Amino acid sequence: MASKKSVDDLARHLTRRLGSDRVFRPGDGWYARTTELWNRAVTARPALVARPRTDAEVATAVTAARESGVGLSVRAGGHDWAGRALRNDGLVIDLGEMRDVRVTRDTAVAGGGSRAMDVVTAAAPHGMNVATGTAGVVGMAGLSLGGGYGPLLGTAGLAADNLLGATVVLADGRLVSTEDDPELLWALRGGGGNFGVVTSMRIRLHPDRGLVGGMALFPWQDAAKVLDRYAELTADAPEGLTLLLEMTVVPDVGPSLLVVPVWSGERREADAALDEVARLGTPVMSTVAPISQKDLLGQFDDSVPHGMHWDIRTRTVAALTPAVMELLIASAEARPGPGAGIGLRRFHGAATRVGADDTAFGLRTDHVLVEISAGRGPDEDDVVYRDWADQVSAALAPHAMPGGYPNFLGPDQHEQIEHAYGAHAARLLRAKETYDPSHVFTATPLPARRSQEAPVAPERVAD
Repeated sequence: MASKKSVDDLARHLTRRLGSDRVFRPGDGWYARTTELWNRAVTARPALVARPRTDAEVATAVTAARESGVGLSVRAGGHDWAGRALRNDGLVIDLGEMRDVRVTRDTAVAGGGSRAMDVVTAAAPHGMNVATGTAGVVGMAGLSLGGGYGPLLGTAGLAADNLLGATVVLADGRLVSTEDDPELLWALRGGGGNFGVVTSMRIRLHPDRGLVGGMALFPWQDAAKVLDRYAELTADAPEGLTLLLEMTVVPDVGPSLLVVPVWSGERREADAALDEVARLGTPVMSTVAPISQKDLLGQFDDSVPHGMHWDIRTRTVAALTPAVMELLIASAEARPGPGAGIGLRRFHGAATRVGADDTAFGLRTDHVLVEISAGRGPDEDDVVYRDWADQVSAALAPHAMPGGYPNFLGPDQHEQIEHAYGAHAARLLRAKETYDPSHVFTATPLPARRSQEAPVAPERVAD
C-alpha cells in the first residue's frame, strides 16, 4: 500500500500536469461518478482518479504512478464484474474523456474509453455495423481485448477478431503502435488489458445488410421443449443467425426463457431463418422485426436493472446434451431470487474460421458459452447467491471443456484460468514479461507461470 505522502505527491504532480478539474480524491465532486461501476458490490476505493484526454497525458499518469510507487488500474466502461477497474488505495486512470470515434469507409478509430454504443452510433450513418457484445454501455476496449461474444458473431466473429490495431501506453510510459509490433496486437486480441493502457483502437466495420432481431419470451413450463429445440437449431444454424438464450425472471411474468435471435446475413434469407426460430414454441411476446444495431443494443441495455450486485461464473460446453439441459433447467429452478439467471451464447460461423494462432483467444471450435449470473439487490444475502453460482458451476464442470471465457472469470477461479487460453498460455506469459515485466496492469486473469516451463528470451518491444 502506498504511503499518504506518495499519494499526496502524485496528486500534486498530476494536478500540475493535467489540471485540477481532472484529478479527484475522495470527497471531490467527480470522485463518486468516476468510481461507480456496473457491479455495485465492488467496494474498492482508490486514493486518486485521473481523467486524461490525450495519449501524452495517459503516459504522464502511468509514469508518475510508477515513479511514486502508487499502484494503478484503468477504467474504461467499468463493466468488469470483478471490479478490476478500481485499485484499492491506488490511482485509477479513467479514460472517460477519450471516447471520440472517427469512421473512414470500413474502419473506425475509437478512443480507449469508447463504449460499444459510441462506435455503433458513429458507424451507422456510413451504413456499417460493428462486432460488439450484447450491450451498448460496455467499454469497447475491455470487451474486445477479452474476446467479445455478440449478436453478429456468426458473420463478423468476435470483437477481438475485428481489432485491427491499437496505440498503447506501456508500463514504462512509452506510447507504442501495434503496427510496429504484431506480437503486441496478437496479445491484445484475447489476452485482455494486461499489457498497457489502450488509448485508441482501429476496428473493422461490416456492411449493414439489414438486421432483423429482437426478443421472444417463452413460458417456463415449456422450458424443456424450448431448450431442446434451441439445441437442435443452434447446432445447425446458418452463419447469419445468432441465438442467445436467457433463463431469467421477467417482472410481472415470472420465470421465463428469453430468446434473442439476430439475423445479420443476406436480408433475403432472413425470413426462412427466423421461421426456424418460431419452431421453438409459442412465445408470450415477440419484438422480432427489422431493427437497427443501435436499437438492438438499446433493448439489451434497457433489460438489465441498474444498481445490482453481481457474481458471475462461466463454463463452456461443446454441445447442449440432454444431461446438460436437464442440469441447466434444474439449476434455474433452484435460483435464490429473481436476479439469478443462466445465459447461453453459441460460438459458430465466422468466429470459428479465424486461425487458431492468429489471436490470443483460446478456443476456436464450435461451443456454447454458459454465463451464470447471480444478480441481487443491495439488501439481499450475497452468500446465498454466490453459493448458488458456485454450485451451478461445479455441477457443470464434469460436462464442460477446460477453461472458460476470460472476461467472465474471477481471479480465484485458478483451475479454469490455467486452461482459459488453450495452447496460448505460455506465449501470453512471455508477452506479459516483455511488455509489463513489473506486472503493473491487471485485467482478465492470466495463468500462473508454470515452474516446469523452459525460459524463453522475451521478444523485443518496438521502439
